Amino acid sequence: MAVKRERCAWLKGPQFPCEDKPPAQQRPYRLVLLGAPGVGKGTQAEFLIERLGPCHLSTGDIFRAAKALPESERTPAIEEALGFMKRGDLVPDGTVVALVRERVECLNCEGGFLLDGFPRTVAQAEALEGMLKTQKVKLDAVLNYEMPIEKVVDRIGGRRTCSKCKAVFHVTNMPPKKAGVCDHCGAELFQREDDRPESVRVRMQAYAKSTAPLTDYYGNKGVLISIIAEGSPEEIFQRTMKLLNARTGKS
Repeated sequence: MAVKRERCAWLKGPQFPCEDKPPAQQRPYRLVLLGAPGVGKGTQAEFLIERLGPCHLSTGDIFRAAKALPESERTPAIEEALGFMKRGDLVPDGTVVALVRERVECLNCEGGFLLDGFPRTVAQAEALEGMLKTQKVKLDAVLNYEMPIEKVVDRIGGRRTCSKCKAVFHVTNMPPKKAGVCDHCGAELFQREDDRPESVRVRMQAYAKSTAPLTDYYGNKGVLISIIAEGSPEEIFQRTMKLLNARTGKS
């Protein structure tokens, strides 16, 4: 089982080099992860990290860690990103690219990497390609998890959240012992606005529109692997490995 590494250089910046070393990898994997909300991408990321050993490079983790950094440890790119976040604005391509470029040596991690949340646009993908060239490494594959929109609507639309302890249930897959009541604290369960079917459809349509150019980009590069995200998590992972091994020749 792979040990979750500290990722100091990724989370805080290059002035904080990682002290832990990845286990020796005979064939390190260098991967990009794509997938709409609700397809189970997070679970697959955990499987990939645990069983293949790449370092998890999530841009979302950078943003979360940035909020806790003292001002003396913030780079200009971090300060710029925090400014957009405080205003409730999306962090633009240029700032996201600058954050990753600060951490470019993480792309040469001996254990490989799993990029999650970056790239999200063709402009970011083109910037990543340039960064990989500077590190003299190549992507093994871009894993794109897919599920029909109605199945995503059913999966997310069935979620119910505890109004007090925030525990999450599902009306069919993980129902509470008593309908509408949290098993843990007895508080009322509710459906988050973002989990309502109409909201999920809007999010899925926006995701499909924004990522279509990106999947086309990587499809034309010959590194895109589209994976049907249906079945148990283990079944999806086995499907992933079969397609990945066929693409890379690794085993």
